[in-house]
Order: sequence, then structure tokens, then C-alpha cells
Amino acid sequence: MKNNAKYIVASIIMMAVFTCGSMIAQVKQGKTRPLKTAQLMKGVMKPNCTQLKKGLDAGPDSDKAWAELAMNAALINEISYTLMADGRCPDGTWAKAANGTLRECSSAILKAVNSKNVQEAKKAFSAMTKACSACHDVHKKKK
Repeated sequence: MKNNAKYIVASIIMMAVFTCGSMIAQVKQGKTRPLKTAQLMKGVMKPNCTQLKKGLDAGPDSDKAWAELAMNAALINEISYTLMADGRCPDGTWAKAANGTLRECSSAILKAVNSKNVQEAKKAFSAMTKACSACHDVHKKKK
């Protein structure tokens, strides 16, 4: 009986280690595609988020400027789908941030930009950054 209990405890520990290990791998990269999450954030999310903030703060003054903001918001929205694809999502915090807040707020930004409403776009942008913080607080390595 004692040997069975030890076997069960050992099995549970091994399963927990395997599960945690696979969760870490998913945060770093999808299961089958080579793009790393850090590359996605640095190459797509950060530049589009930066340009969106700068553009909204400056106040777009032409159709071209509004079109650039729309592109930034649309690309950020698309990232919300990529973050959930290919087994990249490790937990509910990630899912809520990417699948919920990031997706909904970037859609709201795009809607406000398409109607040329800077105040509404700024409001949605502020809410969107909370998705970033929620996920980064849990998953981004502290330097």
C-alpha cells in the first residue's frame, strides 16, 4: 500500500513538472511555427502600439494619418488571434488578455479611428494597455 502511494505521488509530481514545462515553452513560442513570442511583441506589437500612441497624442491631421492609425489598430487586433494560435496560450490570464481585452479594445480603437474620434480611440487605447500589463505581470521575465 505504501509503495502505491509513493507511485501515485511521484506520478503527480512528474505530471506537474511536465505541465509547467510545456506551459513555459508555449509562452516562448508556438508549438509548430518558429515565431517566438518575444519576436512577435518586439517586431509587431511594440512598433504598432508605439505608433498608435504617438499618432493619437499628436492628433491625426490628414486622411493618411488616420489610415496609419487604422493599420496600427488592425495589426494589434490581429496579434490577439496569433497569441491564441498554435498552442501559444498557456493559461486563463493570457487568454483573457489576448482573447478578451486586447481584441475588444483594439476593435474599439479601430472603430473610433474609422469615425475619426480621437478621444474615444485614446480611451480604448488606455484600456487596451491594461491587457498588456495583466499578461506581462504573470508571464514576462523580470530583468
